[in-house]
Order: sequence, then structure tokens, then C-alpha cells
Amino acid sequence: MHDLWLLLHRAVLCACVQPEAPGQGTPSQRSVRAELDSEPYLHPGLCGTPPAPLYPRLKEWVAIESDSVQPVPRLRQELFRMMALVAEELRRLGASVDLKDLGSQQLPDGQTLPIPPVILAELGNEPGKPTVCFYGHLDVQPATQADGWLTDPYTLTEVDGKLYGRGATDNKGPVLAWINAMSAFRALEEDLPVNIKVIIEGMEEAGSVALEELVKREKDRFFSSVDYIVISDNLWLSQRRPALIYGTRGNSYFAVEVTCRDQDFHSGTFGGILHEPMADLVALLGSLTDSAGHILIPGIYDQVAPLTEEEKDLYGAIDLELEEYRNSSRVKKFLFNTKEEILMHLWRYPSLSIHGIEGAFDEPGTKTVIPGRVIGKFSIRLVPHMNTSVVEKQVQQHLQYIFSQRNSSNQMDVSMVLGLHPWIADIKDHQYLAAKRAIKTVFGTEPDMIRDGSTIPIAKIFQDIIQKSVLMLPLGAVDDGEHSQNEKINRWNYIEGSKLFAAFFLEVAQLHE
Repeated sequence: MHDLWLLLHRAVLCACVQPEAPGQGTPSQRSVRAELDSEPYLHPGLCGTPPAPLYPRLKEWVAIESDSVQPVPRLRQELFRMMALVAEELRRLGASVDLKDLGSQQLPDGQTLPIPPVILAELGNEPGKPTVCFYGHLDVQPATQADGWLTDPYTLTEVDGKLYGRGATDNKGPVLAWINAMSAFRALEEDLPVNIKVIIEGMEEAGSVALEELVKREKDRFFSSVDYIVISDNLWLSQRRPALIYGTRGNSYFAVEVTCRDQDFHSGTFGGILHEPMADLVALLGSLTDSAGHILIPGIYDQVAPLTEEEKDLYGAIDLELEEYRNSSRVKKFLFNTKEEILMHLWRYPSLSIHGIEGAFDEPGTKTVIPGRVIGKFSIRLVPHMNTSVVEKQVQQHLQYIFSQRNSSNQMDVSMVLGLHPWIADIKDHQYLAAKRAIKTVFGTEPDMIRDGSTIPIAKIFQDIIQKSVLMLPLGAVDDGEHSQNEKINRWNYIEGSKLFAAFFLEVAQLHE
């Protein structure tokens, strides 16, 4: 396997910097790759004629404005173009590809837009090999240069080893890295050590519209032979040390509405003689946490999984320099002073955040108005083993009690508008062990074993419906800026990440035996 890995190492490098084309993988090309002694991202001529520009496929992908968030027909057409392009990439590798129609999306303004198809692809179906299913998405968040980008967000631009562009790290770069790994085996005319299935969507940034229903429908068809599921849609905790993610938080999002009437009041005419909705709402929101961020809702911590010694040891081994982390976050002080406390409150304890108030005056200047109706919005990040239904009941009971103590004549309504469960994986299963070995092979170090404080619903969907091992194997560095201005992926992460996926194929096949 060592000799094969050396060849794969070089073939992956070439796949990263050259366009995929029919005929790639000729004996002369393989001979060139076998003789490589340097990194082609430092010396691109080693893979033959230097491509112009470097990373042309990633550049082509980033150039497509596949924004799923803005409900604009032109952008939906771009999404369809993006899905068709990647479907063709997979077909050229020899994969069978099915574009699953998901119908249309009805928007609140009455507009109807088509949902881009989901790619279901399969390469290999040998009974003796494990089947690994990769999930990725090709849609992106909105971006314009006027938002504060230093470069055109849809023109991949390399600056000091960083590849800037919308979708470079979230999630086009990692999806293409997986294809690069598959391409390396094809270029060497080597059989893949695993059967590969791929599910790629185009609506992740808009809530993965209709995806869960598709997974349910395909459970006994497309997913019936799947042994392992890999997601690469998040980031490392550091800039240089790779990570494996074994848990994410869930999210319960609430709206609390206080109404006096459907029209605002003049504060000079009515101030002092009525219960003001804003005062009621501020009191309700202020009752949710104390000054240290501790949630004051009775019973909210009862479902939290107890901290074990094994889990506690994981936090101590994680590479996190607190002062560097604080400086990069641009805050004066955190609520906690140790690495372990900070990580546990990010990952394994719930948090409550207040997001805004609808109906309140928030423009520059002065306006002496009393809002007649206001809606406060907040969310609770859930952790194992919290249940959204239980949390919903606890929140409603707490707010109803606080409101009753005010003896207000206003009307209060509480609703949970979003309920997503947390996800946790077994870090001792074969897939995580294979990923650790692959990271050691490529990066020469052990990974940080981390969780993600955000919510990635698809992991829990796969776990509950397919009931197979789910692994999160990120490629991007902590400073990649996903969803933000100047999103990037380091060329080192992109190329080494492509190699990581190839090494993972070898390791998971060996362990599965």
C-alpha cells in the first residue's frame, strides 16, 4: 500500500492543478507523475504544460454564482448550471449519475421557483468492498464586492497561497477535493479500494429544501448498500492542525410576540397609562439568562449528557491558543478563562442568544413612538441529549410564568419556529479510526477531536434515517471565513485535503476487512 500511496500522492497533486478531461491518465502522464519529487503547487510544470490559470476547475466552479439564498430566477438558473457541470464531471470519471428532481419551492411572496436537482452518483458496486457515501453542497451565500470583498467573489484569486472566492471552502473546494481523490485512482488505472456514492445538493444554504424527504425515499434504494457517510462542510479549530468533528449542536429558534393593538402609539398621548409591549418584551427577554450567560429557564440543563473523564481528556489535547483565539475573534474578554471551559461551553453545554426585535424603531434619529406589537427572537443551541419538544415546553412555561407576574393587559404568544436536534458520533468506530490514520499519513500528526457549535442538520438526518456511521472530515482552516467577506481556502488545505480523501479510501477499505 505504501508504493500505491506514493503514486496516489503525486496523482492527486496533478488532479488539483489540471482540468479533468477525457484521456487523462495516459502512460506518459503516469510516468511523469511517478517521477515527481516536488509539489506541483510550487512547481506546476511538473505535471506537464502549466495550466493557465492554476486550479482551473475550482476557478470554473467558483465563477458560477450558485446563490440559493436570494429568490431570483437568474440565480436559480445558475444553480441548475452548477449541478449539471458537476454531474458531467462525475460521469467523466465513470460514475452513474441520477439528477433527482425535487419540484418547486413556494415562497412567502407567492413566487414559485424550481428547486435544483440533487445529484446521486455511484462509482463501483463490488460486494467485497465497503461503500462510502460523500455528502456535499454546491450552493453558496450571497456575495458582492461592495460587501467588503477585496476581490471579485466569483473570480478565484490567489494571494499569498490563499484561494479567495465565494464557495472556495464552503463547499465547492471540498467537493472538488473528493473528485480529485477519485480522479487520482482513475489516472493511475487503479481500482478504487471502496465503492463510492455521492449525494450533492444545491439548497443547503437555504435550509436543504426537500432533502430530508428525498433521503427517506432513497433509504432502501440508493442508500441501501452504504456503510459509511462522510461530510466535509466545516472547518478545523486551528490554521495548521487538522481535525475530526464528532458532534454538532442543535437549534431551537423562538419568537415571542407581545401585542397591545395593531397600531403604534404616540408616547406623549399614551405614555404612562398603558402596559407597553416593548417593556413587557424586554422583561421577558431579560429573564432568559443571567449576566454570565447561564440560562435561567427551569429544567433546561436536566437533559444535558454528563461529562465523562474520557470526554474531558479530549479537551486537554486540543490545539487552541487562547490569546490568539481571542485576538482573532476581536473581543476584549470571554466569559471563561481556560481552554477547557471555553470549548465545553461552545460544544457540550447549551447556549441562549437573543437575535433581535421586530416592530421596534431601529433607524437613526429619534422617534417618540410606542410600538403596538413587537416580536422578540432568540434561539437555544441544543446539545446531547436535549430534545426540541421538551425544550419548547420549558420555554413556553417559563415565559408564561414571567409574563403572568407582570399583570399586563397585553397578549403574549410564544412559538418555536425551528427545531433541530444535536448530533453526536461514536469516535471509536472504524470510520473515525480510518480518518485518524489517513490524517497521520498525509499531515504527519494526530487530529484535534472536536465538535462544532453550529448546527448541520444533514448529519442528524443521515444518522436517524440511514442509521450508519457519519463522519465529519473538514478540510478548511479556522480563518477561511465561510459565509463572510473574503472567503478562501488555502491552496495547502485544498491539495493536502485532496490527498487526505485518497488516503481515507485506502484506510477505510483496510479497516473494513
